[in-house]
Amino acid sequence: MQRFINDPDDIVDETVRGFVKAHGDLVRQHPENARVVVAQGAPVAGKVGIVTGGGSGHEPAFIGYTGRNMVDAVAVGELFSSPTAKSFLDAIRAADGGSGVCVLYGNYAGDNMNVKMAARMAAKEGIEVLTVVANDDICSAPPEERDKRRGVAGEILMWKIGGAKAAQGASVREVQAAAQKALDATRSVGVGLAPCTLPANGKPNFEIPAGRMEIGIGHHGEPGREVVDLASADGVADEMLRIVLDDHDLGAGDEVCVLVSGLGATPVNELYVLYNRIESQLSERRIRVHKPFVGNYFTSLEMMGATLTVMKLDEDLKALLAAEAASPGLGVSA
Repeated sequence: MQRFINDPDDIVDETVRGFVKAHGDLVRQHPENARVVVAQGAPVAGKVGIVTGGGSGHEPAFIGYTGRNMVDAVAVGELFSSPTAKSFLDAIRAADGGSGVCVLYGNYAGDNMNVKMAARMAAKEGIEVLTVVANDDICSAPPEERDKRRGVAGEILMWKIGGAKAAQGASVREVQAAAQKALDATRSVGVGLAPCTLPANGKPNFEIPAGRMEIGIGHHGEPGREVVDLASADGVADEMLRIVLDDHDLGAGDEVCVLVSGLGATPVNELYVLYNRIESQLSERRIRVHKPFVGNYFTSLEMMGATLTVMKLDEDLKALLAAEAASPGLGVSA
């Protein structure tokens, strides 16, 4: 394993310190909790606070979406591990402008437990906390058990919509409803080509044989739907899109936002090759891509692979998606 690390035990804290130094115009470190990153200017009096959190190793997620009209505070966990309940609580406190806080996070056992604990503690302090739990990963559970699905790159669009709604001055329940609407309109699928290695043990966290690919893989290497022979880029794009369309209510005349993210080791030019095919196939079905995002938006250390996320749009979601926002991981100009 050849990596730019000092002590594996320090990598998360060093990552956060470097991130805050690099993006000091947008973010700051919590003065009492080194595992919380806060947007400059947060909290805003009278505005609903937006909080998220999750394990490190997915950069720019989660810390990279802290900023103006995006996420107000992020709780930071160890590599692929949930932040503590205290970090979620400190993030909630840091984001609270007196109008309540929405915690928008992924459907993982540790996150579920720690967010619920933090919300109960915040309620005792008089902070109203509502949540939305992302479950956009199609292959992690069947449609009839959608509440069991994992949250993956669709969380980014949930944060964008929730942050924009909060910036409009909406109530905490209106922000929650907008974030839930975005999530309900979103589906994601991932394809893995090679594993990643956790610095603490120096060993790959799963195996994919040469010449094979895993369809439906999770961001931590969770098993996917099947392991099959490696296809061409167009073949991979077609299979990802087929999985999304089979699970989604999309048809001719619809407009969508498409996000294609690398998992850490995939060259960006290959992501554009995938997007080229995806856009062409959607166009053939008379589904218009209103807004595309292509790049490394939600990674998994140095895993080789990509994820496809598709959000069905209406006029409200289009307006919120277009609203001005600034964060290290995602920016939208007015």
